[in-house]
Amino acid sequence: MTAPRWIIHLPTKLTSQDAATDLAGALRGSLAHVAAFDFGETTLSEEDSQHLRHRVWCDARLDDGRRCRLRDGHSGSCGTTGER
Repeated sequence: MTAPRWIIHLPTKLTSQDAATDLAGALRGSLAHVAAFDFGETTLSEEDSQHLRHRVWCDARLDDGRRCRLRDGHSGSCGTTGER
């Protein structure tokens, strides 16, 4: 049996989903070297609706074993480029 993973809920003062997505992208860019984070599983929720979460990135597994870094719901083929 594997140990449970822990989630850090980090409230912000942002008032739009796009701004929160941009911040998530900036955090991924600056903290990607920290192995403790799984940015592919990043979700967003409104403060008073934390049960309703929105995925930030697609995170589908690519042929080379990496994960898609494009925004969730993107059009076209999955890839590893994309900052948002």
